[in-house]
Amino acid sequence: MEEIYVNLDDVKPLSSRSSTIQEGPRRFPPASVLGLGLLVVFLLAGLIGLAVHHHNSVGGAAADLSAVKANLTERLQARDQLLYSVTEERDGLKANLTEKTREVDRLQSLSKQKKTCPAGWRMVGCVCYLLSTEKASWEQSRQNCRARGADLVIVDSNEEQKFMTSMIKEPTWIGLNDIDQEGTWKWVDGSLLTQK
Repeated sequence: MEEIYVNLDDVKPLSSRSSTIQEGPRRFPPASVLGLGLLVVFLLAGLIGLAVHHHNSVGGAAADLSAVKANLTERLQARDQLLYSVTEERDGLKANLTEKTREVDRLQSLSKQKKTCPAGWRMVGCVCYLLSTEKASWEQSRQNCRARGADLVIVDSNEEQKFMTSMIKEPTWIGLNDIDQEGTWKWVDGSLLTQK
């Protein structure tokens, strides 16, 4: 270890050194104080401006978000309604297809059987006709036909009209009427008269 010797004559007393240091509070130049003050004011103004801008943008964004949400809700409801109506239509078409398929199967089954008409009826093509000799009103004649599982004849082709006129010699009721509206002629199946 080394020893260090200090000469006490070289050391100056503390009081003699302190005379070179200024005592009391330190003073800043007025320009620096003014600059710092202005900087603080500008920073506060900037912070207040940012806070106001942030508040406005959050409020505007919330209003935009609310409008988007309302629009999406409206579109979802419209889509759900469309889906519901399409589903209903699909179910109706399925039921109709099932009914038509059964009818086709029934008709195919009938076509394989020997075609005959009930006693007293006359077959022309695939249709059975009964020429009644009873005297009755149009309504009574229709009720009589319906009681037999038939209806008054609907003449919907020139060939059928020729056959009917060749077979009928007296005034006869057919399935045409203007009961619903005078002058508007309809067949018993609801179709309008298209040829005379």
